[in-house]
Amino acid sequence: MVLKSSFTMLVVASLAVFGTYTPQAEAHSWADCIDWKFNKSGGKQDWSDKGGKCTGYARRFPLHKAFGSLDSADPSRHYQQVHKNPNSALACSNGKAGVEAGSDETRANPPSKAYGGKYGQMTVTSVGDTLCVRWPAKNHAKKNEPNNMVQINLSKAKDAKDISQQELLKNTIARLPYKNCNAGSNEDRRACGGCFKVPVRAKGTYLLQWRWMLNKNEWYTSCADIQIK
Repeated sequence: MVLKSSFTMLVVASLAVFGTYTPQAEAHSWADCIDWKFNKSGGKQDWSDKGGKCTGYARRFPLHKAFGSLDSADPSRHYQQVHKNPNSALACSNGKAGVEAGSDETRANPPSKAYGGKYGQMTVTSVGDTLCVRWPAKNHAKKNEPNNMVQINLSKAKDAKDISQQELLKNTIARLPYKNCNAGSNEDRRACGGCFKVPVRAKGTYLLQWRWMLNKNEWYTSCADIQIK
């Protein structure tokens, strides 16, 4: 009788544990901000909302959304390029192509139409300035995860239509460690980022691409227009 009661209590306790357990889903990342400004200069970088503010966004990036929540949006923010020949894939999501289509990040005509109102503003910068890009960890900054580099690709085509992925890969201006993140227990929503200098370009508007590989041939991209003055 004692054994039966003990077994019953064990089963009930186990069900209670599993009933309250919520697994962390493996999600995929995107560029949350293209021009992140820290509140404090120098010292340890703070990528959290308390540590700074965003002054430039990707194309058609919705405002007033919780950080790291846009994988639950419809459509989701992350665009996963096709696995076969990803270096020849569509560089910026059109909302249709890819393993995961993501949101529409095609070039607007004029580019300014993809910014303002319900969307974040365009990045405005100058040659030699420092741009800092932010992204959510999405459970991929853990110790057992590879620290793959984020590519920052910047077109040389001024005020022009988007160039191909192959052409963008000839214009990689920075490689940023993906796991450069704030400390925190919420592996999904940890804030990460990296900074780079704006290279020499004539005054005008250019395509900037954030591109990150999770697994072999599994690439994610975000696209933005930046205005160089």
